[in-house]
Order: sequence, then C-alpha cells, then structure tokens
Amino acid sequence: MTETTPKRYHPALATIHWLMALLVIMMLGVGKFAMPGISPDDPQKPMMLQSHTYIGGAIAVLLIIRLVLRFTTKHPAPADAGNAFLNFVGKAVHFLLYFFLLGMAVSGLGLFQLANLPAVFSGAQPYPSNFFEYLPRMGHGLASWLVLVLVALHVGAAMFHQFVKKDNLLGRMWFGK
Repeated sequence: MTETTPKRYHPALATIHWLMALLVIMMLGVGKFAMPGISPDDPQKPMMLQSHTYIGGAIAVLLIIRLVLRFTTKHPAPADAGNAFLNFVGKAVHFLLYFFLLGMAVSGLGLFQLANLPAVFSGAQPYPSNFFEYLPRMGHGLASWLVLVLVALHVGAAMFHQFVKKDNLLGRMWFGK
C-alpha cells in the first residue's frame, strides 16, 4: 500500500493557521499602533495590556500545538514558486515566522514577570510608566516589526501563488478533500 501526499494540510493545522493569522494581525495592530498612543494614565490602558498579554499567551500555545501538528501530520509537497531562490525565501519566511513568534512569546513572558503585570492587572501596582526599563521590551518591539514584515511577505507570496501563478495555494490551507 502506497501513501499519497495530501493536497491539503490537516484540518487542525488549517484551523490553527487561520486563527493565529487573525490573532497575530490583531495583536500587531493593537501592540504597534493602538496601545502606544494611549496614555499610561488612561484607565483603559491596563485592560488593553491585560488582553494583549492573554491573547499573546494563547498565540504561544497555538504555535506550540501547530508545530507539534506540523511535524506529526502528513502535509502537501512544498509549494513551488518556479525559482529556487524564491523557494528558499518561502521556507526561510516560514521558519522565521515561527522563530520570531516564539521570541515574542518569550520576551512577552519576560515583560510579564519583570513588570509584575499580575499586580498591575489586579490594581495592586500602578501601570509602568516606561516598559523600556525592562530589557525584554527591546526584543519584543524588534520582533514585532520583524513579524509584521514577515507576515506581509507571507501574505504577498500567497497572493502571488493564488492570483499570478493560479496554483490554488490557498486551497492547501483550507478545508475539504
């Protein structure tokens, strides 16, 4: 009996992919553009940070589950951009997305601990006036910009495959047979 290469990723991987895509884009928008413009004295700021923290934790858990599933389920053959260099870039972008998302989780956890965010969320401690006092903040901010660029490359490549190459690449990360 021969095993065939599936045409689509496992439904659990597809679900986690699209859920993570939604959450990562939302978190980048809030973390890079919404929260920095809100004064630390604004009573909504701790609630926004708390949401950001817990959603970031959920992304980290989903990422770990995704990596486990990625290495334990069958998946389609690698996408072919028709160019060896672009194929390499595609693999590199995927690896770097995983790497920097894990980096954001680790640096976020470092910030959570160093800034004593549980005490901030409970109201026992004031909102920190400057998160840049904490070393993980630099890595968290840098990684977020890199993830933003990598997401843009990932989406751009998917659109290239879907609409220029017309190879139905998006169908591989969707549901069905």
